[in-house]
Formats: sequence, structure tokens, C-alpha cells
Amino acid sequence: MMKKKKKVFGVALAATLAVSLTACTTPSSTDKGSTDKATTTAAATAAGGATAKIDTSEFQTISYVMLGDKPKNGQFEKVMEKLNAILKQKANAKLEIKWVEWADWQTKYNLLLASGEPVDLITVATDWLDTWQNAQKGAFQPLDKLLPVYAPLTWKEVPPENWAETKYKNQIMLIPEDHYTQWVNHGFLYRGDWAKEFGITSPIKDWKTLETYFQGVKDKKPGVVPWDANGTAAGNIAGYINSYTDAIELPISTGLFGLVYGKSYDEKYKAYSPILDDTFVNFAKMMKDWGDKGFWREDVLNYKGDNRSELEAGKSSVDQHHTQTFLGERIKMDKLQPGSDLQFFPFSATRNNLVSMSITHGGTSIGAKSKHPERALMVYDLIRQDPEVYRLMNYGLEGVQYVVKDGKRYRPDGYDVQRDDFYTDFWGGRIDKNEIPDGNDWVGKGDLYASYDKVKKAYPYGRFVFDKAPVTNELTAITQIVGQMGPAILYGKAGDPVKAVDDFRAKLKTAGFDKLMTEIQKQLDAFKATVESSK
Repeated sequence: MMKKKKKVFGVALAATLAVSLTACTTPSSTDKGSTDKATTTAAATAAGGATAKIDTSEFQTISYVMLGDKPKNGQFEKVMEKLNAILKQKANAKLEIKWVEWADWQTKYNLLLASGEPVDLITVATDWLDTWQNAQKGAFQPLDKLLPVYAPLTWKEVPPENWAETKYKNQIMLIPEDHYTQWVNHGFLYRGDWAKEFGITSPIKDWKTLETYFQGVKDKKPGVVPWDANGTAAGNIAGYINSYTDAIELPISTGLFGLVYGKSYDEKYKAYSPILDDTFVNFAKMMKDWGDKGFWREDVLNYKGDNRSELEAGKSSVDQHHTQTFLGERIKMDKLQPGSDLQFFPFSATRNNLVSMSITHGGTSIGAKSKHPERALMVYDLIRQDPEVYRLMNYGLEGVQYVVKDGKRYRPDGYDVQRDDFYTDFWGGRIDKNEIPDGNDWVGKGDLYASYDKVKKAYPYGRFVFDKAPVTNELTAITQIVGQMGPAILYGKAGDPVKAVDDFRAKLKTAGFDKLMTEIQKQLDAFKATVESSK
């Protein structure tokens, strides 16, 4: 069955490209390639209508920047060896993944793009990887003319309205991960068994109940840190705002955490900062109280540990991340901490403030200095569209990382997570049609998704690109203040919380926060006019 599928895919790709090889000599395995020429004539044409000829005679190494820590158990290299053998055959190319590791990832990622290093493919996201800001700096190549020729299957698959979400100055800057079902709304992963032990019999839906849970851990679970938070993380403030306002965060980076939101879904074009009202004061007071009660380490601001590993080891009672992480951790915790009954408190549950994920939450761009944009797109099209390449990229080797039974994916007998684990952190083009359902998915996944579907609202800012040029200096100063003063407030280490918030606001004002808000409102007004005129 698999061989038949591979054959059908090959025919489809050949038909789309109207493949015509003028030579069949296999190039050498060096980057310089062979002098023998293999040229593919593509039926798909660029905007100008001229037939495009694809010369694949030169063997090329294509880089792909991923977010994450490089695997160290040797499985990654084994999978890539097999994957690259296929890429050589089908595109005369090799894929080389470059990792931006999680330690100080945001700074490293943006510096990589700013450096002008010639990266080919790169993972992007408009809501957490500063895609629009980097596009404004000229970090990416426009893809409008390249996509129909070099990634024809993906080009046809993504509908025009989705391509519209990827444009900066009317040019396509990224390929969206728009055909993959996932929820990345954040919240707390917590132990259901301990919650019941502490008298919490209903799902946690607010921060006061979470406080009761933390206090129970502090009182009854010696040696366990209620929330073993990493002091470099800032998810608690965004979560609190999600729980206690109707605000929707705008895709405008202010560093460690966002300061500017749309007021609500009904007032989505009104710029609002919860930092300036009682929301932030109440949050700061709660975090000071939680810190004083010992809900995290005393040295939290210097702690760089892995909260998730502590949860899995039974040494912490929560982790803060999104729905997809919870679904994976639920399965792991059932094995690592039997009976833990891991549960999820989505921040949105407090007042049903939930928007659907942007289709540009994950995506792939081509670096502006890429020397091989054409071949890079050919490789991308294969990763996304070819079932065999897709499964290698996402799951690893069949029989080693997974087996398929009754159409579902399971771990092989004897699988050892330390020895056999594999990942590429490919978050820039997953697609439901090539997914093999996980046979170990949590039985409650469908109900959780259904609960989201009942209250979700469409993400409103997919086409909003903030031009920061008029306030570049102000944004730079504000971002520095957020990084310098924010962590102490977020973890109750800034002394009197009211004074700390006042000092923070004063610094922001001096840095030009009022000017920033005025500029954002001006651009939101223009965006609103554009949206309404297109209806």
C-alpha cells in the first residue's frame, strides 16, 4: 500500500512539474555537483507566463533553521541519512538543519536573521517569532514568483485568502502551516490527583482556585516546588490578562512580554494596554503573595532549570504551556507518574476569551541571502507533500520510532525514550493529510477541542502588519525596560507591588509609551478601514 502511495505521489509531482530530464547522469555527492546537466521544465509558470526551467544538475545543501535543542542520542543523524538519500534522488539536494537552541532563543534567532547569514529555509511565526518585524528589515525573500514553479503542490493547496495572510507590502513572505489542526492557547498543566486530594473536585478555571491548589502542594507535598518556574519565562502575565480581561494580544513585540492589546473582540481596533490599569496591579499583588508563600524558588530570577522535567519527575505540580503540549504530556505523565491524571487549565476558560490560532503561528520563509531559494522550495515541497519524506521528518524511522497498526501510530515494543527519541521540531508545514493519528492520544482530546470550538472567535490580526519605523527608538527603549524590570514584578521580587508597577509605568512613559500607543491606534484605524472596505 505504501509503495502504491509513493508511486501515485511521484506521478502527481511529475505531472505538476511536467518533468523533462535532459540527462540522467547522477551527480556526484559533493556540493559542487556534476558537470552533467539535468534540467526540469516546469509547466507551472511564474507571473510573467514564461516557462521555467529547473536545473538540478548541481548538488546543493539546503539549510533549515529550527527552534530547539539538537537531539544528542544519535537517532537524528540516522533519520537524516535516510531522508537525505531520498532528497538526493528527487531533488539532488541535502537537508542540513541548523538549531537555534532554547537558551536565549529569541535573541539568537533575531540576531541570526540580522547577521545576513545565508540561510535557506527558516521557521517563522508572526505571533511569536517577530516575522513582520524581520520582514520590515528585509530578512526574507518574496516568494510570489518562485512558489508556482518550485513548490507547485503547496502553491495550489494554499487558498488565495490564506496567501493573503502571508503578505508584507503585497508580497508573500512565508508559507503558512494552514492545513494542520492544533490549538496553541496557553494555560497550566496540573495534577488532577493532587487537586482532588486538596478538595478541588471541579476543573480549575481561575487563578484563585489555582492558588488553593498551590497551597495544598506547599502544605502536603514535602520536597515539591508548587510551580518550579524558570525566571526567564513570562507566560504568567499574558495568561492573567487572558483570564481577567477580554483583550486580544496584538502582534507587536515588546520583548519579554506584550504590552499592547486590542480592547476586546468587539473593540478589536481599539489599542489597549492592561499594563496601565488595575489588571497589572492586581497581577503584581498576586505574584508578590505567591512568591512570599513559596510557590516557587526563592532564587527564581536566576533559576534556569526545566520546569517540565520537574513536573515529570514529581518535583513540581504544574507546567505552563499550550494545549498541544498538554496532550503530549498527558500521555507521558500517565507512564512517568501513574495516576497523576494530568489536567489542563486554559487561561481562556475563566471568561471564554479564546481566539483561534493564526494560520501564520507556524510557517517557513526563505532567507534574503539564500543562495539556493529555488532548490530550497523544492525540498520544502517534498517535506510537506511527499508522504515518505513527511513521515521521516515528523516521526523518524518506522520500526524504530514508530509502528503503524490499524492506521494509527504507536511506539515499537522495547522503545526507550532516551535511546530512541527523535524530533526535528518541524513546525513550518505540517499537514493533516500526511499525519498518522497517534494511537495513544488522550481519550479526552476530542472533548477538549469541542469545548474550544463552542467559544472560539476568528483571529482578527492575521493581516495586521505594524510598521514600527515611526517609533523605532521608543520600541527599543520600551523593550529594554520590559526586560530589565519585568521579571522582578512577574515573580514578586520587586518589593512593594504597587510601587513597582508605578515605577515601571513611569519608565515606560519616559521611554515614549504614549507615542507608541498613539501610533498603534493610528495604524489600527487604517487597518480597520482596509478590512471594512474589502467586505
